[in-house]
Amino acid sequence: MTTWRPTINILMLTNTYLPHVGGVANSVYQTASVLRDKGHKVLIIAPDFEGSEAPLYEQIDDVIRVPAIQNYNGSDFSVRVAVPFALTTLLDGLHIDIIHSHHPFLLGDTAVRLSHRYQVPLVFTHHTRYEQYTHYVLEDSSVMAQFAAELATTYANMCNAVVAPSTSIKQMINDRGVTVPVEVIPTGVVLDNFKQADKKAARDRLNIAEDVRILGHLGRLAEEKNLHFLADAMLELLEQNDNTTWLIAGSGPCEEAIKDKAQSCGLHNRIQWLGNVSGQDLVDAYAAMDVFVFASQSETQGMVVTEAMAAGVPVVALAAPGVDDVVNDANGLHLPKDSTPASFAAQCNTLLKDTNSLSAKRAEALKTAETFSDSRSAERLLALYADTLKTYQAPFETHPGLEAMDNLRAKLQAEWQLLQQKFDTVTKTFQVNGNDEA
Repeated sequence: MTTWRPTINILMLTNTYLPHVGGVANSVYQTASVLRDKGHKVLIIAPDFEGSEAPLYEQIDDVIRVPAIQNYNGSDFSVRVAVPFALTTLLDGLHIDIIHSHHPFLLGDTAVRLSHRYQVPLVFTHHTRYEQYTHYVLEDSSVMAQFAAELATTYANMCNAVVAPSTSIKQMINDRGVTVPVEVIPTGVVLDNFKQADKKAARDRLNIAEDVRILGHLGRLAEEKNLHFLADAMLELLEQNDNTTWLIAGSGPCEEAIKDKAQSCGLHNRIQWLGNVSGQDLVDAYAAMDVFVFASQSETQGMVVTEAMAAGVPVVALAAPGVDDVVNDANGLHLPKDSTPASFAAQCNTLLKDTNSLSAKRAEALKTAETFSDSRSAERLLALYADTLKTYQAPFETHPGLEAMDNLRAKLQAEWQLLQQKFDTVTKTFQVNGNDEA
């Protein structure tokens, strides 16, 4: 049931947004879309993207683009340059009720500044286990990983409320010291999209016979997704079972390594590469699969897992935060984190041969997906916004006629808070690592 609420004017800030491919970009787009469908106003501030001809600092289709260094160090992130007076001048003419930040750095810092400037509450979604992504900045380093985790924690405590995409992530960030209210709200799935899936048409387009079993994977092909493990498992399965194909949708830095590995095994012709897919092509790609395979250990939710289930596809996945909230042995196979590629392959092979079990898991997958609908998630987010607005206390009282002084005061307060955040993060990082070495 939808609860009526007055229109909320929401400002979202994200370091990655469409047309970039990735979970956060898709999540922000999807969340904003369903909130707008429910009658609320959502304005998104996001980095400019390569090849874009859209003007900067202008509101086009409810998105304002700011200049940025694209795809920093091979990551999905764009490093924004300093936000100038032009942006705040544009925003000053709007009535913003609440600010929603999707990253704890870069435009996340801007979100803090704007929250102080406009004296409105700040909500943060902890989309990512940032310590799993430090290789994009420096070589793998325990100090950098600790710094990233501490940065996200101190940032969360600067906000008025935090969204965790899964129960396991809420537990993790609470254990790390997040003390502000945390609400579990997964990014919802647009279930109606998956009702249009056409399994036969998808297989016909791919020229894959109806009796061939398809194991599928969809997502960014990056190191943090544990794809070397998955490739080893799938190549072993393909070698054991002649009647199988591995379908891969997505792109990324690991693509060539997987192709080389398949070539060396003589199994390259048993893999179908779709590249990046969206819209009906994405829905049909899921529909073509018999089983969705997933080995990532870096997810906070794993949207692709719930999308696969919305298409009625059972999921075989390694235990991991985010995944644990969705996958079980009724709707797929929830395998131990320490599984080997060989045992992963064997479990998939057993499932593919058991048509009764496969059919039962398909039905359960569809039931699971119903609990992750975009409408349900949006209602929970709106309830969080309403509660946060109700309890919010501005850092200081504003004074009519003294707007310039109040703006300066807000700016100084925001800069001090951000400086203190960075100092606390560095201090805690080196305290932890110092204790580890003692």
